[in-house]
Amino acid sequence: MNKVAIITGASRGIGAATAKLLAERGFAVCVNYHTSKDQAHAVVEAITQNQGKAIAVKADMAHEDDIIKLFEQVDDELGSVTALVNNAGTNGGMGEVENITHERLHSVFATNVFGAFITCREAVKRMKGHQGGSIVNVTSEAAKFGGNKLAHYAASKAAINTFTIGFAREVAAYNIRVNAVSPGVIDTEMHHASPPERIAALMNSLPMKRMGQAHEVAELIHWLLSDAASYMSGAIIPVTGSR
Repeated sequence: MNKVAIITGASRGIGAATAKLLAERGFAVCVNYHTSKDQAHAVVEAITQNQGKAIAVKADMAHEDDIIKLFEQVDDELGSVTALVNNAGTNGGMGEVENITHERLHSVFATNVFGAFITCREAVKRMKGHQGGSIVNVTSEAAKFGGNKLAHYAASKAAINTFTIGFAREVAAYNIRVNAVSPGVIDTEMHHASPPERIAALMNSLPMKRMGQAHEVAELIHWLLSDAASYMSGAIIPVTGSR
């Protein structure tokens, strides 16, 4: 059976590292992006130059129609999905709850929560048809500690943690596994976009005295998708360097 993976938000960071690693290990890969077209195509080019198979597909995870079209394009060009990595996300920007707007809440939850539900819905329809598959949701340690002026983001990731457990039980009988990885401070654009004083405080809080690397998270995602993790489902695994 051909291994076909969809990685949402795969133009950079953890998503890009995961796309490249899965392609190296035999997956045909859909590199999903929303606005970063050039970066997504650069990921695809890196994969194809390494004799891998990949396509870039534009789709906004906050819009159901985009998600449906993405899956249909993958069906046509790569085949039915066997692995899904829900990596796309937005933190909505820092801010206190007293200043939160409905628009910001809707934006964060539409991408981080509603989008993950819809991608899982579309994936499971296909996975049932070919005797199983594996899904990994990328969540965040913010779900546990609430974030720093990011309660809206933390709450959306906490929702995905709960969803992972419930959905894993729902589809276990169909040989479909659902897990989550929960990164801590990873060396990505999201963290580097923070104010310098916030970055300094983060670095001081890290027992290993360094941020994690995207490829370190990607390795765990690959393992969870692989047959080596065949009895792993419903797990939420932190990647925190003991923080």
